[in-house]
Amino acid sequence: MALTLFISCNTVKTTPNATKVSQELLKDVEILSSDAYEGRKTGTKGAVMARKYLTDRLKEIGLKPYPTQLSYEQAFEIKGRDGAEAIQGINLVAFIPGKSDNVIVISAHYDHIGIIKNEIYNGADDNASGVAGLLQFAKYFSKNKPNNSLIFAIFDGEEMGLQGAKAFLANSPVSLEKIKLNINMDMISHNDKGELYAVGTFKYPELKPYFITTNPNIKVLFGHDDPKLGKEDWTNQSDQGAFNAKNIPFLYFGVEDHKDYHKATDEYQNINKAFFIDAANAIQEVIINIDKQRDIRAIFRENLQMKKQ
Repeated sequence: MALTLFISCNTVKTTPNATKVSQELLKDVEILSSDAYEGRKTGTKGAVMARKYLTDRLKEIGLKPYPTQLSYEQAFEIKGRDGAEAIQGINLVAFIPGKSDNVIVISAHYDHIGIIKNEIYNGADDNASGVAGLLQFAKYFSKNKPNNSLIFAIFDGEEMGLQGAKAFLANSPVSLEKIKLNINMDMISHNDKGELYAVGTFKYPELKPYFITTNPNIKVLFGHDDPKLGKEDWTNQSDQGAFNAKNIPFLYFGVEDHKDYHKATDEYQNINKAFFIDAANAIQEVIINIDKQRDIRAIFRENLQMKKQ
């Protein structure tokens, strides 16, 4: 059984800056999942448009490519099936140097499944939402220097078998030994019960103490990562699976399948906007706790100290 893992420890205050952050989060999903992007299928015009939008956003936030790379783009080839031509996929990889050369890779895939029988599958939840969350985290850490170096990897080709994540690891700008953790988001905006799952602590229970939030409005649950669950084990069902194959620790955040999953109805108007904002903020808190090594004991000590003042 999944366990609720977030502990509310403060009241939540809405500030003008927090409102602006939430507005940007929603705007990124609305744009990326609009009809103009034609479902963002790998190798299509819509994918080119999505990359242009995301490149502009990374520049606007102030992120640079990895120092040894000339641009954000990391091209790779997906072999065609049954004699079909190969398809070119393109990842976007940005970098924030930390106080150490240990690396956390924060990832989300931007591709979806395109146009099927003249219907556009816009993929608002899958996975414009994860990409928007990644951009929010990138902006935060661009203004708050992390302890670990952070790679923000926006993967292509996930819908074709985690191709972008596999290509990234095969041609990583850093040695794999330096990658201490992958944090992946895939579908974080659509759940009618207010439940977000964190996958990975079954294999890496040492990550559990970092799951502390200041927001009582969201239920973040452990689960979907026990190999005995069969198809309900999500360990390898998104890009974190490529990291898991290399024995790199991972956390994956996502929701359970919903009625709009892989349907033309996965539209911006059908995501749960308040839930999405809460989910993105909760994930950001976990990333900050991991980066600062603020586990539940450290936060308990901080709260005691505050009460004494």
